[in-house]
Amino acid sequence: MTDQEAEARLRESGLGEAGWTIVEAVPGEKALSRSLTFKNFRTALALTSAIGAQAEEQKHHPRLTTEWGAVRVEWWTHSIGGLHENDFVMAAKTEELAKDAEGIKPSK
Repeated sequence: MTDQEAEARLRESGLGEAGWTIVEAVPGEKALSRSLTFKNFRTALALTSAIGAQAEEQKHHPRLTTEWGAVRVEWWTHSIGGLHENDFVMAAKTEELAKDAEGIKPSK
């Protein structure tokens, strides 16, 4: 997926409005990234576990960084070294899980 296609998909999907951005995950590889903040570690850890379970089910795994009151999620397809439609699907699924998380305060 080209950078222009990825930017268009981000807009069309509404993920950009939800706080997702396109970042360079590793040199030369683009990823979808979102940071979420919470009232406590328990909720951040619960979301991390829920994303992990979904990732295992779909056999597509993100980079997850969990700390007190925050989770950062990055989706990209390692085998192609960048973004694929499936990354946008998984980001949308992450949004659904986050909506169920207690005390969510999106940070952009």
